[in-house]
Amino acid sequence: MSDRLPASNVTLPAGATAVELRGVSVAFPIAGGKTYPAVAPVDLKVGAREFVGIVGPSGCGKSTLLNVAAGLLAPATGDALVFGTQLAGLNRHAGYLFQQDAIMPWKTARDNIAIALEVAGTSRAEALDRAQGWLRRVGLATFADRYPHQLSGGQRKRVGLAQVLIRDPKILLMDEPFGPLDAQTRQIMGNLLLDLWAGDRKAVLFVTHDLEEAIALSDRVIIMSAGPEARIIGDHAIDLGRPRDASEVRLLPRFHELHKAIWGQLRTEVMKAYGDEFA
Repeated sequence: MSDRLPASNVTLPAGATAVELRGVSVAFPIAGGKTYPAVAPVDLKVGAREFVGIVGPSGCGKSTLLNVAAGLLAPATGDALVFGTQLAGLNRHAGYLFQQDAIMPWKTARDNIAIALEVAGTSRAEALDRAQGWLRRVGLATFADRYPHQLSGGQRKRVGLAQVLIRDPKILLMDEPFGPLDAQTRQIMGNLLLDLWAGDRKAVLFVTHDLEEAIALSDRVIIMSAGPEARIIGDHAIDLGRPRDASEVRLLPRFHELHKAIWGQLRTEVMKAYGDEFA
């Protein structure tokens, strides 16, 4: 039986745009009836099969833009479009993988993955069968009956990834998904993500503080400035071949050239953010 559940009937012509932010700005209410201008108006397009990494200093609004694309946060100005249609409410074409585990501690690995289908109306028997298929795909076939506390951090991340991908979203939103993991496990998870993504190349928006991770995984790396009124200050094409190994690609001379160029722009914004914190 198929491990895939169609999430939408969207047709994806060549060059289609999955997510577009047009003049999107975000402001948050603060004490005294004032607002904090978190993000200045920004424009961003993500292609239907494109992997886009977003980097920037802490508090610059990377996750804020992700939440706008997810439909979890309404922009103060501008428009968010998904496959050319104005986004109203939750983005039903997107799957969201958070930094913190979103799996339920009282359910087994298989049940945690199956629940993503069951809430959409799939029968329990079919959901469990498909969940077992996804456990195989993420290398956890023998861990189906383990509870989250019996799994390592990397294994829990695999369950979370399968839980999102089993619904076959057209867009994958990832907010520091591998942040809590050690460096070695992060690279393993990066390769797993690339292997799964290579099958149908979903649109991906990947937020990370790790510039090396962003370069190793992405087609483009977006740089955001320090806040307040953070904005996009860089858009770098990553001209490294695919398929790509997230570990081996870091040894290439071109990788180091890209890292030097991007870090040269990002470093200034990181120092601004640290300066504000120390001030």
